[in-house]
Amino acid sequence: MNFIPTTEYIENFTYDELGIGQSARLLRTLTLEDIQAFAAVSGDTNPAHLDVDYANASLMHGVVAHGMWGGALISALLGTKFPGAGTIYMEQALNFTKPVRVGDTLTVTVAVLRKDDAKKSVEMDCQVVNQKGVRVLHGIARVLAPTRKVRLPKINAPQIQLFDPEARFNDLLALGKDLEAVRCAVVHPCDIGSLSGALDSARYGMIIPVLIGPEVRIRHVADAGGLDLSGIEIISVAHSHAAAELAADMAAAGEVEVLMKGSLHTDELIHAVLQRPILRTGRRMSHVFRFDVPLYSKPLLITDAALNIHPTLLEKVDIIQNAIDFARILGVQCPKVAILSAVETVNPNIPSTIDAAALCKMADRGQITGGILDGPLAFDNAISSQAAEIKNIESEVAGHADILAVPDLESGNMLAKQLEYLAGASGAGLVLGARIPIALTSRADGPMNRVASALLAKLAAHNVRHNQARLAWKPDA
Repeated sequence: MNFIPTTEYIENFTYDELGIGQSARLLRTLTLEDIQAFAAVSGDTNPAHLDVDYANASLMHGVVAHGMWGGALISALLGTKFPGAGTIYMEQALNFTKPVRVGDTLTVTVAVLRKDDAKKSVEMDCQVVNQKGVRVLHGIARVLAPTRKVRLPKINAPQIQLFDPEARFNDLLALGKDLEAVRCAVVHPCDIGSLSGALDSARYGMIIPVLIGPEVRIRHVADAGGLDLSGIEIISVAHSHAAAELAADMAAAGEVEVLMKGSLHTDELIHAVLQRPILRTGRRMSHVFRFDVPLYSKPLLITDAALNIHPTLLEKVDIIQNAIDFARILGVQCPKVAILSAVETVNPNIPSTIDAAALCKMADRGQITGGILDGPLAFDNAISSQAAEIKNIESEVAGHADILAVPDLESGNMLAKQLEYLAGASGAGLVLGARIPIALTSRADGPMNRVASALLAKLAAHNVRHNQARLAWKPDA
């Protein structure tokens, strides 16, 4: 038997079909997403609806819906069901009697009170009650009822994808709220972006900045940007190369726990770190991006998109292990790693698929630990369960990846920039694999990105402290 899709229709009530006392109703349960969507569409960002701390201290004792959200439900009932298509709103009086909270289920009822045959207008009694039977809203609507019978296919409302960068940012900052700020060498902060980023990171309690660079130039940038350097330590050196060398020396001596890139080339800073054996761990240094992506359900790590240009198989082992270890610092107990390629099958003509297969087998043999690996996976089936299902891929990782391991820097960098500029993702970056974390920011990064990078470095630095303390502790004999 062939399946025949059914179409849902809406049918209106004409003026002549309406009788006094005739009524209709709809039910709707309020969600936090409803409140956020209404705020986004209306522009009403009253903290009583969006700020939990503020709302808890207010007369309402908690977050409540916008009053007009209930009014919008009345409008929806009038416009789509009763009288329905062709109805013209003329007037609406509303009385708000009780707040509506997340989880409340509202029953909206409209009933015909009066009819004006000359004008074809109808007065409707509007009542909204919650799941306890308590009336939260009531009033009178006056509408012009349709005169022509209509039966049309139901139009599905457009979907709204809600993404609150500030809320995601605050969730990220909360990971380090109980950790003290770490002393950080900010290397050559000689442009407004890097200098303000360091000062913002200090203001948020991420770092205690030590600015290393030409002091006159740093102060000129601060004056031009209206930045206050009061109480900030500055170590003056002649140029960026000297700043990188001094910062690496301070890191080697344990005088700082984090390095932060300013307005110098990444290679210059990384080279200074590599020249000091005490800062090496025996593992390949690599970069990891952390992204909050509007259409993905959880944070996503991408590695390596900034440091290693064409990594070998063994270098990819370190790159992936660095990312797994860092994901665990962020609270992901067993990260799922998707090893990306252009296709999801092993193809000798595509070397990245061979590497992916080898990396998965190395994980099986314990050469990579702490995570679940699968690959090769194409990007779509790495992040979409539906895409993986269509291609008959059975995998713990496909559609649920925490980490995307890219084949090389070119593909990774393009992917990262596409997520940021086309998908609206907010990101932060960190260099791992040395004895101290390095916050690596781009000249195009905004203030939130720079503070987020400092937060990642702070978390990594405290993890280093914890490991050092654990190794130094010896039980009594």
